Amino acid sequence: MAAPADERRFPVARRVLGLLAPFPERAEFAVRLALICALTTLVVEIYQTPEPALTIYVALFVIKPDRASSVLVSLVFVLLITIIIGAVLLLTTVVIDRPLWRVAAIALLSFCLLFAASASKLKPVGSIIALIAGYALDVLGTAHIGEIATRALLYAWLFVAIPAAISIVVNLLIGPSPRRLTGQALAHRLRLAAAVLRDPGDRRRGAFADCLHEGLGEIPAWLRLAGAERTATAAALASLAQAARSTCALLALVDVVIGMTGTEDAASRRALAACLDEMAGILARGRYPLDIAFDPDLAPDTPPATIAAFAAIRDLLASFAVAPAPEPPPAATAKSGFFAPDAFTNPLHVQYALKATAAAMFCYVTYSLLDWPGIHTCFITCYIVSLGTTAETIEKLTLRILGCLIGAALGLAAIVFVMPGVTSIGELMAIVAGMAFVSGWIAAGSPRISYVGFQLAFAFFLSVVQGSGPEFDLTIARDRVIGILFGNLVVTLIFTQVWPVTVATRVDPAIAALLRKFASLAREGVTWKRWALAAEAQAAAGALEQDLALASYEPLPIRPTRTWTECREGVLMAIDACQGPLLLEGLPDRPFGRDVARRLDRLADTLDAGGPAPETIAARTWEAQPNAPITIPLARLEHAVACMNEDAQAGADYVAA
Repeated sequence: MAAPADERRFPVARRVLGLLAPFPERAEFAVRLALICALTTLVVEIYQTPEPALTIYVALFVIKPDRASSVLVSLVFVLLITIIIGAVLLLTTVVIDRPLWRVAAIALLSFCLLFAASASKLKPVGSIIALIAGYALDVLGTAHIGEIATRALLYAWLFVAIPAAISIVVNLLIGPSPRRLTGQALAHRLRLAAAVLRDPGDRRRGAFADCLHEGLGEIPAWLRLAGAERTATAAALASLAQAARSTCALLALVDVVIGMTGTEDAASRRALAACLDEMAGILARGRYPLDIAFDPDLAPDTPPATIAAFAAIRDLLASFAVAPAPEPPPAATAKSGFFAPDAFTNPLHVQYALKATAAAMFCYVTYSLLDWPGIHTCFITCYIVSLGTTAETIEKLTLRILGCLIGAALGLAAIVFVMPGVTSIGELMAIVAGMAFVSGWIAAGSPRISYVGFQLAFAFFLSVVQGSGPEFDLTIARDRVIGILFGNLVVTLIFTQVWPVTVATRVDPAIAALLRKFASLAREGVTWKRWALAAEAQAAAGALEQDLALASYEPLPIRPTRTWTECREGVLMAIDACQGPLLLEGLPDRPFGRDVARRLDRLADTLDAGGPAPETIAARTWEAQPNAPITIPLARLEHAVACMNEDAQAGADYVAA
């Protein structure tokens, strides 16, 4: 899908503005985060708990877009930290006066929790729990009396309990329901589709492409939470689930329409855009559209492909939110356990835990030997920035360093120009809330930019909120920023030099899995299941795009060559071009569709085997459909897969063509 002309002239600026553009739940998320951070500031300043900045920062981890997830995550955080602090209390009697044992306990606890963060269902919260547990043991180094150590651990428990409790109250009062977020998300996608139908060069074309490749996103999880909340009937949730699947298929069909040249369908595009805007309004009001009648007004000389596209859209809209008949429940399957299936066989989990623990312990020993506790933020940073692959870690490091520098600059400016005039808790709360709103706005967006928001808040809070009252010590802010940058440097060196994990190893298997999903789409005869498969394919394609973009962050020794990347990008573009024609064709009802599915399966087998691409199937049913919309895209896909297994020059020639 070609980018608009203004995006091609100013690609970076336009892309950044697109990542910061508003969408329905973004402002709500930022406002709730600002309120939670402000109230947390009030509590920690009144009760003068230690490390107020860290307590405020934890609020970013316990808030989610919807109220149900926010409450659930907050409760889980409190439960886990209670268990961890209980375990640490048992260790206190052994390690409080023995530095060597204390260091060993920190390392052992860190390894176990990070292993769980990589190989179990603790993945979303494991690293932050490891951070707090390790920091709690670190605090023991300054406490040589049992009562003081116990009090320090209880304060560490408050690091999580205070923001979690406030988050629960705020989200129960003003948090959006999962049901409402589902309607808003679908309405947003329909409005984007309407905008690009009116003007394919619209500045929102990039946002439309992001939604196209996002698939269903968080919508299935929101619908499950809405069912658990009992905020909607089962019939309403089934209709919304169907509307979500239909929206994903609709975006793919709209992408086909806007990719066609000619003016024969201009009136139909405008009529479709108006229809989508009306449907978006219905969804935004908490309902779902039914009995949608769309009759395209096409000129007699309209190309057959355009006629087929609008016919498919007409049929889709007619059953947009009509829930399918319930099917027999699937056979019971064994529930997944706490640990991943490969938890104790895949060495990557152990290697990740060892690398992250080594980075954290190196930072801990360094600032302990230097007697420079001001840079203890390097220890905290190691847990925040460590990820599974080298590319993901370096991308996160890059974004966090950018956020750190911006947050530190804003924090130092606040200390010099704003803090001298702060005379009340209310004014400090306003400063914290303002920065939390900005950080929340950024963090609520794409993962490609959200880490900037997290680090921005981290650096700013550590600089400005230094104690139980207004502080103006620039040395504290300087040391904490140095610690963040030093932690980033240590993680970079360890994760790029010790057991580096390239993202390239998962690209080809993912492409093969995507091709098999398209083969299933070609075979499937049930309409709503076709829409569901289309949504899954879009999400898988979006994940592949992310992995190919991440490859550029890897160090040269493990980074794929440019030709390798270009060949995979060519395959992904060819796959993307096949989705619309697959939705247009009534493939499952014809032998032609079975031929398409076989060709896609053969390409997937080729990628799994790592051999040359197969020759084209010369079936009579295939030859009987030389003008089918899928014919040319599928031939290009076969050529693109062949380029992946040929020499570098062949791949470069394909991409250039």
